[in-house]
Amino acid sequence: MATKKRAAVAYYRTSSAANVGPDKDSQRRQAEAIDAYARGRYDIATSFYDAAVSGADPVDSRPGFAELLAYCDANQVGVVLVENASRFARDLAVQLTGHALLQARGIELVPVDAPNYFTDPSPTAELVRQILGAVSQFEKAALVAKLRHARERKRAATGRCEGRKAVPLEAIAAAKRLARRSAKSGKARSLRLIAMELASLGHLAPSGRAYFAGSVRHMLARR
Repeated sequence: MATKKRAAVAYYRTSSAANVGPDKDSQRRQAEAIDAYARGRYDIATSFYDAAVSGADPVDSRPGFAELLAYCDANQVGVVLVENASRFARDLAVQLTGHALLQARGIELVPVDAPNYFTDPSPTAELVRQILGAVSQFEKAALVAKLRHARERKRAATGRCEGRKAVPLEAIAAAKRLARRSAKSGKARSLRLIAMELASLGHLAPSGRAYFAGSVRHMLARR
């Protein structure tokens, strides 16, 4: 007679909004790892996903995880599967307090890459948990600092960092000259015509095409 598999839920989390979406692999990768481990061991009743949620946020403040807790309580599900411990929480304190919260509710937390990560009671295992949690926390902080320094270097070198590429001052000056010439002749050039003449002079949008009329309007409004 086959042994009945325990019911479980899957929990996914993605930190950056840039990695969220059907064309991204964050959630898909997590689901594949959890499904592979659960096969023959657990029946995954459902899954919960916190998209664009930091691993440093307390677990009970996350919308997806709050729904998970309510579901487990209502359906007497006692196992939560995650891809790894840092996917549950990167911050060491959040990781430990989150695990304690689940323990208090009688729920087992299983990182599928290291199933005994939270359950091995030996002093060595406890030390390893703390070290790995601290390393994950450090790696996240180091990445944030690296990106911040890169933005600061770019800003210092170019005067800008993010957003749309600034229209060159030469293009703005040329657009204003074309507009002044039309005023002198008494025939107003349309914004579209100014854009075409800018293109003929070599002033193009970042796409390599002529500016749109709206872009020319903004140029003429610049002081």
